[in-house]
Amino acid sequence: MASALLKSIRDNQFLRFLAAGGAAAMANFLSRFFFSRFMSYVPAITLAFLVGLLTGFVLMRAFVFLGPKGTPARQLSYFVAVNVAGLLLTIVVSVTMARAAALVLPDTQLDEGLGHLIGVASPVLLSFYAHKHFTFR
Repeated sequence: MASALLKSIRDNQFLRFLAAGGAAAMANFLSRFFFSRFMSYVPAITLAFLVGLLTGFVLMRAFVFLGPKGTPARQLSYFVAVNVAGLLLTIVVSVTMARAAALVLPDTQLDEGLGHLIGVASPVLLSFYAHKHFTFR
């Protein structure tokens, strides 16, 4: 069963995108807790976004969007542009969901963690299509 799942991921670009994006999102999400030790929530989300951005670019270029490629500099600039839009969405959703969670959860760190987790997941479809048809075309 595990080998069938790995074959599905290997053969399906969207599943590879989800796997690479999941790894980048995990780097983003976990690094936010580290940054939150030294700064407030929104700056920590922003720095965590940069960690996830660099992780995502390397993984997407190497494993997801294969075939003819432009120059790495052009791709990186487009990748950043698409992900800045994703960052704005991530911040809005993260803050909104953290505030909503605060209404029912007493622990501020749990509120922010849940809000950020939902925020990181929010731009998935937008990012896939933008990278497929714009960044790595």
